[in-house]
Amino acid sequence: MTEVRPTAAASASLWERDEEVAAVERAVDSLCADRSSSGGLLVFRGEAGLGKTALLAETRRIAEARGCAVWSARGGETLRSVPFNVVRQLLQPALVSMLPEEAREYLGDWYDIAGPALGIADPGDRQADPQGVCDGLVAAVRRLARRDWPLVLLIDDAHWADQETLHWLAGLAERLDEMSVLVVVTRRPEEVSGASARHLDTVAAAADGPVTTLSALTPDATAGLTRATLGDHADAAFCREVWAVTAGNPYETVELLAKVQDSELEAVEARAGDLRELNRSARGGGLVARLEELGIDATRFAWAAAILGTGISTGLVAKLATLRPDDARRCAELLRTARILTAPDPATGRSADGDLEFVHPLIATAVYHSIPDALRTAMHGIAARIVADEGHGAAAAARHLLEVHPDDDEELVGQLREAAREHLAVGAPDAARRCLERALEEPPRPESHPHVLYELAEATFLTAPARTIGHLRTALAMPGLDGDQRVDAVFRLSQALLHNDQLEEAVRTVEAEAARLQPGPARMRLQAAQFMWEGLHAGEATSPGRSQRLADLARPCTGRDNSERALLILRGFDALMHGENAEEVAELCDRALVNGRLAPGLGWTDTEWGIELLLMLANAYAFTDRLDRAETLYNEALRAYETAGWSGGHLALAHAYVGIGHRRRGRLKEAEASLRESLRLAERVGRGLPLYWSATCSLVDTLLARGHVEPAWDVAERHGFAPPYPSTIVLPDPRSVRGRLLLAVGRTKDGINELEAAEKAAAARGHHNPVLVPWAADLARALSTEDPARAARLAVDVRRQAERFGTDTAIGEALRCAAGLETGQRAVRLYAQAVTYLEASPCQYEHAAARIEYGIAARSAADLHRGLDLAVSCGADGLEERARAALEAGVGPA
Repeated sequence: MTEVRPTAAASASLWERDEEVAAVERAVDSLCADRSSSGGLLVFRGEAGLGKTALLAETRRIAEARGCAVWSARGGETLRSVPFNVVRQLLQPALVSMLPEEAREYLGDWYDIAGPALGIADPGDRQADPQGVCDGLVAAVRRLARRDWPLVLLIDDAHWADQETLHWLAGLAERLDEMSVLVVVTRRPEEVSGASARHLDTVAAAADGPVTTLSALTPDATAGLTRATLGDHADAAFCREVWAVTAGNPYETVELLAKVQDSELEAVEARAGDLRELNRSARGGGLVARLEELGIDATRFAWAAAILGTGISTGLVAKLATLRPDDARRCAELLRTARILTAPDPATGRSADGDLEFVHPLIATAVYHSIPDALRTAMHGIAARIVADEGHGAAAAARHLLEVHPDDDEELVGQLREAAREHLAVGAPDAARRCLERALEEPPRPESHPHVLYELAEATFLTAPARTIGHLRTALAMPGLDGDQRVDAVFRLSQALLHNDQLEEAVRTVEAEAARLQPGPARMRLQAAQFMWEGLHAGEATSPGRSQRLADLARPCTGRDNSERALLILRGFDALMHGENAEEVAELCDRALVNGRLAPGLGWTDTEWGIELLLMLANAYAFTDRLDRAETLYNEALRAYETAGWSGGHLALAHAYVGIGHRRRGRLKEAEASLRESLRLAERVGRGLPLYWSATCSLVDTLLARGHVEPAWDVAERHGFAPPYPSTIVLPDPRSVRGRLLLAVGRTKDGINELEAAEKAAAARGHHNPVLVPWAADLARALSTEDPARAARLAVDVRRQAERFGTDTAIGEALRCAAGLETGQRAVRLYAQAVTYLEASPCQYEHAAARIEYGIAARSAADLHRGLDLAVSCGADGLEERARAALEAGVGPA
């Protein structure tokens, strides 16, 4: 560490910061080297006053000297409840400076998703997906970085940033290799917990090297700083006392030396004893006393500024402090002279929000906490009204309303509910939750109480299903939720129970409510929900006669409303799982459509029915060889979620089923790409959920089809693809896929055991579709040597079930299974029949496999060549290798 003075351009707080400044210079040089440079991330950590802000100021100086665009933002202790506060400070000025059409052009498809969160576009009328908004904000940086390269983003006091900003920052940190932008973050240690701490940990893990922890100044550096400020005549004893009084804290040292200059204290040993008193006046109670010395008006002005926290314009402060404009301007000047307030640096881009800010966060905190409790609460109430009257909206006022004591104020309840709606519309459900929980404390009037609980459940649905369950149960126990809204609440409760792995309770909930209702659409909706949750249950618990009751209920349905359409879809999916005739399955699904398309209210982003029902519909088409219709639905889902910015679980499932569509079609490379993207998204939502299983299981299945056994095993190991299995149905069947994987890696006995477990589970549920639950064909092949009689029985049973189901794929695969157990001309004839069926199937991978196997059995080079071409087009490397090996070995003339 250096003991010499920093450069004249540098802050006094940069003493002994050579290593940190050098790291900044290296990062900026790397950024500026080339437009294609990947991004960088530096994190500096230190206690209050150790020079984090000064280091960012030096970073700005270095970056701007090299021609960089530099944008900055700062977290605030009293502003942590304001969603997107810090990211708005950072990005909003650049976007506001554009014309509206220019901003829309730069953000492209992300404008309507990220624009409301940034405050440059009006929010929509439905709940935004938080992950989608986060991705949109990351995309905004990526696009702006291309325009403003080289771009440096500075975030000070990240420990006080709002949770939504930290979510974005964590997402940005993980994607910096995709964009040329340098991010520099400062934070205090041990200041946050929960989700905010996890986000900051993610940021730290993505940093370029270990997080740098700033240390206090040494006595020598403090002496150098003292003499640089006061003059070389400052004696050693005086300098040592400066260090002892401030403990080497750079901020306190600078403030103390400024006090020494103001008081004209002589820098000699005889006056060193006065330093402690001067230091007390620069912080805590001493700062408050210094503030009071400026007069009651200046004190009220400082209090009002601390209450506002952001957007500190003299006019707004004057209203809150009840000061005349001239008096307010005089107070502002007094506080600037006293180094309590300052004009923001125009280079930071924050001056548009106000014309004042506190010199240091420590001062802002001290002033805020100096306000008497009762007065502080009252001022927040007044600030809420002023902010609302200024046209900033309910969400901006909500930060102040959260601080007001409960007082049975129904108007305040209404304001908080409106703020919650605004928060949900921009993708900040946690902020909405805080507003609604505060509204419950007021409390609401009896007639509105259940509605507040229902809205609170909406806010917690994506993040806390257990809380959602409690809120909805309480709301439903109160009078006030009636008609369609009560049915919505019951349906939502059942969904939350499902997501909380309480599937049987979800079934009982809708069953009990349906029993209370008279026949009609509402009752039918809940009956459909009951059948839907039962149909998703992968365990053995199912009510006797369920399929028959569902068939009886669906039989008279013509699809005249969405409740009837839902029952038809459910009946079709149930018939699919049981292996009933595929033509009848498709006919049931067709009746659920309107002119071949989804009915209004049954779209992918409509919340009345949820995604599960539509996936049942699409899968029914996919596995009955109606792949055109299935792929149309899968791709519609993907487009709908991408357009709406739903990049959480819904988008993960959409990618998974697009992948399943590719896998069924035989486009294995495309399937693998879609499924890997699905798994990446599913990782963000959380392991162990059904959507995570769907992505993992389908990816393993696809890799096995490609012949990539080791990568398939690696995916299974890394992502926990092993028992215990989820309680909901996953397609394809996880036990069948894992059994095939175990066989592929040579663990034959374990593979047989897994396939026999799949057999038992399928029998318990009556799932006899050999396409959906393909355990039998793999088990027959595995037993062909050690128990050929049982293998033959299994092959016969597979063929019987396939012929009952009736698709070309099912029958062709059953014939392939049977052929694999035979030899000679019997095998050749069965393979020939399999080829005939699979040639008519849309599933090209299975056709390729059958062609190659037939070519080997019949010694037909022509069929091997055709199978080889199919395998290459599918991306089935294992089949391709097998065909080439057979051709090289010589199979005779074509």
